[in-house]
Amino acid sequence: MSFAANVCQASPRYNDLGDARLREALADSHALIRRGRADEPSMVQAFAQIREASKRSLGMEPYPVQLAAGRGLTQRRFVELATGEGKTLVGSIPAVIAGWRGRGCHVLTVNDYLAERDESLMRPLFQYCGLRSASIVEEMDPPARREAYAADITYCTNKSVTADYLRDRLALGPITGLTSALLARRLRGDTGDAGSLDGLVMRSLDTVLVDEADSILIDEAVTPLIISMDSRDGDRLASFTIASDLARKLKEGDHFSINRTYREIDLTFRGRHFLSDLCIGMGGYWRGARLREELVNQALCAHHLFIRDQHYVVEAGKVVIVDESTGRLMPDRSWRAGLHQAVEAKEGLDITSPKDTLARISFQRFFRSYRNLSAMSGTGWEDRHELWQTYKLVTTPLPTHRPCIREQIPEQVYATTEEKYHALIQHLSTIHETGRPILVGTRSVESSEHISKMLDSLDLPHQVLNAIRHQEEAQIVSKAGLHGMITVATNMAGRGTDIKLGRGVAGLGGLHVVSAERNDSPRIDRQLFGRAGRQGDPGTSVSFVSFEDHLVRRYATRLTKRLAGPGKLMGHSAFNYAQKRAHRLGREQRKQVNAMDDQLNEQLGFAGREH
Repeated sequence: MSFAANVCQASPRYNDLGDARLREALADSHALIRRGRADEPSMVQAFAQIREASKRSLGMEPYPVQLAAGRGLTQRRFVELATGEGKTLVGSIPAVIAGWRGRGCHVLTVNDYLAERDESLMRPLFQYCGLRSASIVEEMDPPARREAYAADITYCTNKSVTADYLRDRLALGPITGLTSALLARRLRGDTGDAGSLDGLVMRSLDTVLVDEADSILIDEAVTPLIISMDSRDGDRLASFTIASDLARKLKEGDHFSINRTYREIDLTFRGRHFLSDLCIGMGGYWRGARLREELVNQALCAHHLFIRDQHYVVEAGKVVIVDESTGRLMPDRSWRAGLHQAVEAKEGLDITSPKDTLARISFQRFFRSYRNLSAMSGTGWEDRHELWQTYKLVTTPLPTHRPCIREQIPEQVYATTEEKYHALIQHLSTIHETGRPILVGTRSVESSEHISKMLDSLDLPHQVLNAIRHQEEAQIVSKAGLHGMITVATNMAGRGTDIKLGRGVAGLGGLHVVSAERNDSPRIDRQLFGRAGRQGDPGTSVSFVSFEDHLVRRYATRLTKRLAGPGKLMGHSAFNYAQKRAHRLGREQRKQVNAMDDQLNEQLGFAGREH
């Protein structure tokens, strides 16, 4: 915090400067940083100037903790800053510093809504500091994207920037001497004849600042971003419907077994013979054992492991994937290797054409390609070792500006889902009578809709925010802190949402947050609870769980059978064990993908080109 103290000490000298003089001082710091000649005292002065510029342009003066966080981000760290501490403002300070270097700065967050919102909020500060900012959303065309990437500071999502990178790589084609020379000119900012690079939208991967970084760098780390085209193999379309019909004839335990922990299905010896008998007389894919078993196994996964209104929703006759960690729809994504078509067949929808992969990269590998990577989130300490091993990021936790007075109520454990929901609704009714606003967090669309119906039966007024009711997100969030409001939401409300307390609500005890089910990662639970008790406001939080919840059924099945008795202490142990196991398995998966990425880099380096 000594750096922040020095900035606070230097700030008064800029308070009385006129706008013209302050802009001159900012321009001097801009020139110094662009030449790479800024030492520690120069950075103190630059931060003090940006602090004053923020006060004049935004009406917000960064306080010491925010200054310390901003400095950590300029030093390529993962900064853990509690929810409600103003990370949007924190991110703007290192963005200005990076923007002054002249090589572009990408500020990434988890969805288009937050990218547009944050860029719009911070734009006056960037303009005051002599910089141009822009945001990128999914529907923008290539010329608009190119212009946005040409800005000094670009706000976008991890999915958008990775997809644009892959499309640019496809546009480049094989890396030749001529292409390398042209690319070098583009990276230097040469606007002359760019030859074959006219189709590119990005300029370089120099500096990236990742907001909600634990979601992007950990939860989605191994998710592959794939650029594909429709397959020309039309004969495969009918095979998905046939496989789905065959899968319905197979019985669990007799013809196949399910490993829910690893999300795998294996045909038994008897199941293979039964399937072979079912396919007698069928031609094409169904004559060979390997192909028919792969197709039917995929269909079984669609039927038994992918649940509607949890893993996906059906919207306008199409299967749309739901991001489990954020609760948001991902209409631009599809499952690969025929799984998406298997789910469509399960739902009786028109089968889309399978895809042939043109280019792919994991988010984990992509973010390691940046020259300067820094990140921030309200949660990350649990994964500090992985963040260092994978990204070479040192995790720096910072204190809150004001003491957190949120009260964590002991977890409520029940034997069945029905008992849990009954107790939860009674709890909501009791709290609602006090006038306090309530936020109920659920893991799935199905759960949020079920709770909504139960509230309707008691005539309790409420609003719902989930993947199929997301059009009025900003309006729903703006009302969530008002007197007597009940908001039922998936993890959409667990990140990036600042719930403002209505008049008189703080005196009643503030926002009350209820988790209807634990998530696989305790970080996601902490994000939800962090919606209450922000910036020193009062608030409370509590979890309602049952032994039929997805977490324990998948990761602690055997332990749950032994502990599902009356002893609640043992119940807590089962849930803690399940979360630790889920976390460990996820970490091992990411480690394997990381090793494969390293191996691929070595192979491509030896080959002298990149695919």
